[in-house]
Amino acid sequence: MARITKGILGGFSGKVGTIVGANWRGQDIIRSIPKPSSKQPTDKQLLQQTRFSMVISFLQPLKNIQTKYFGSGSGSKSRVNMAVSYTISEALQMNGDVPELVYNKVLITKGDLAGFQNVTAAPQTGNIIALSLEDNSAQGNADTADKANVVCYCEELGTFEIFESVAERGALTADVTMPASYTGKEIQVWVFFRNAKETLACNSAYLGAYTLI
Repeated sequence: MARITKGILGGFSGKVGTIVGANWRGQDIIRSIPKPSSKQPTDKQLLQQTRFSMVISFLQPLKNIQTKYFGSGSGSKSRVNMAVSYTISEALQMNGDVPELVYNKVLITKGDLAGFQNVTAAPQTGNIIALSLEDNSAQGNADTADKANVVCYCEELGTFEIFESVAERGALTADVTMPASYTGKEIQVWVFFRNAKETLACNSAYLGAYTLI
């Protein structure tokens, strides 16, 4: 059953016969129901499906961040779709016949806020990642109230840990503590700033891979 949303001349949602109606990014659209194909996918199609599935699975835990802080979100693509497209085209490489992520090319956020200057990370006893920051609050559109955020990923476990607002831009140091289950595991670390109004972020910075102690 379909539902008319704006009167008889308006859009509708649901399925009628061979068409589907929906509201997408504020616009009423209709599309035909795709017909199942009896053709076997080619090796190239299977590889593309694998690449797409890998990226979707990897980025899924970051959806709330990237919905707000990846690109402008204007045009036909959502911010999440932009993040997927970027990762597939820029942060995947082939290792033989197997696609793999290139972590130093992965972007967690993408935006116009001033980024970090001379930020470093180092593992400390107790599953701690210690950050050293440089105050660049006088640079461009930066502000002392901008919040630093840390994103950690463990490939072995396939899990993320996200630490929000760990320090303001004017701070010189910040620490994050990973759960005990990460002891001895290698993690990938990214950081990003977002402004106090939560409307703008910088391009995330990749800090490297670290083994927790």
